[in-house]
Amino acid sequence: MGWAEHAIWWHVYPLGFCGAPIRERDPAPGHRMRRLLNWLDHAVELGTSGLLLGPVFDSQTHGYDSLDQFRIDPRLGDERDFDDLVVACKQRGLRVLLDGVFSHVGDQHPLVRRALLEGPDSEAAALFDVDWDSPAGPAPRVFEGHGSLVRFNHSTPQTADYVAGVMTHWLERGIDGWRLDAAYSVAPSFWARVLPAVRAQHPDAWFLGEVIHGDYPAFVADSGVDSVTQYELWKAIWSSLSERNLFELDWTLRRHNEFLAHFIPNTFIGNHDVTRIASTLGPTGAVAALAILMTVGGTPSIYSGDEQGFTGVKEERLGGDDTIRPAFPDTPAELPPTGESIFRDHQYLLGLRRRHPWLVTATTQAVHLENTRYVYRATSLDGREYLDVTIDLEGEPAVTIRSADGDVLWPH
Repeated sequence: MGWAEHAIWWHVYPLGFCGAPIRERDPAPGHRMRRLLNWLDHAVELGTSGLLLGPVFDSQTHGYDSLDQFRIDPRLGDERDFDDLVVACKQRGLRVLLDGVFSHVGDQHPLVRRALLEGPDSEAAALFDVDWDSPAGPAPRVFEGHGSLVRFNHSTPQTADYVAGVMTHWLERGIDGWRLDAAYSVAPSFWARVLPAVRAQHPDAWFLGEVIHGDYPAFVADSGVDSVTQYELWKAIWSSLSERNLFELDWTLRRHNEFLAHFIPNTFIGNHDVTRIASTLGPTGAVAALAILMTVGGTPSIYSGDEQGFTGVKEERLGGDDTIRPAFPDTPAELPPTGESIFRDHQYLLGLRRRHPWLVTATTQAVHLENTRYVYRATSLDGREYLDVTIDLEGEPAVTIRSADGDVLWPH
């Protein structure tokens, strides 16, 4: 097994975390990324072993509209700041994963402007998907209706070479892998062309594709990525607890078992794109959701702030992500004391996960199933070890974890 299969990621959206302006011009570019240095011990104390960073490259606004993927966003700092962050992570045994936005770029990207200026036969034009015959003039095709996001042309060797070059550049600066943003929107054959060239130089690199729905195992097999985001399980955990319908969770865990036969999914109950779990379920429900996450197979990630019970609701409007991507204080010491209890719960449950490393490939089987009460057994791949997990929704969501000897491991 590779190192990544036993990783637990602390997921950070850097622009928000570091307090950078998102939509307006930055009045004072600085070295905000260095704020993350103050939080690395927090990530270790939490029990995570890797830092999953959202976009850090020069971009127009929110980071997913890049202007230069070879340059750190000036709102965050510069390459020296980034190098120091990587070194500090390595000193603590933390891996580093970067967010690669290779589906599209910002419409103000210099290569996009150059392509439109120089025409379809230019070198830059080979990188982008443009309708050159549009009656109104050259019309770049955009990502999911967002006019400011121009699609790469994933059918050309120039685009494959460009993406491989970006990946290799930052791997050579010390990162350990990539989250491939909107990987679902790109043909798997593109990733299958790019990744072998990158792996040839960095065989230990790990690649996580953002895939929301569809045939997860087929995507992994056809693209060559190591893992994909398990959105089915994310939805089932919060929805089954919220709606008191544990049949949904059981159905999804049976699907999850099938995925585990082919690859190890990235599992989560929160990220930078969804309503905070504590807003959906309340603090007690959020801890119950975490207990489930920590006792099923997968490579888990914890979205920064969830371990403090942060709240925030995603809204479909301009600025609708702001509450789920807040600025953090300069140091953990400045956090409000209201989050201490849920942080300790996270520490214990992540510690339980680390003390049972076989859980990364564990499959589950229903022992008892009702709408509001569910017992499943999480069993190691060789069948020699197991934990029994009981979910009770008659009152506040409650989860009990027992060892094979019947000892209660949680609540502790």
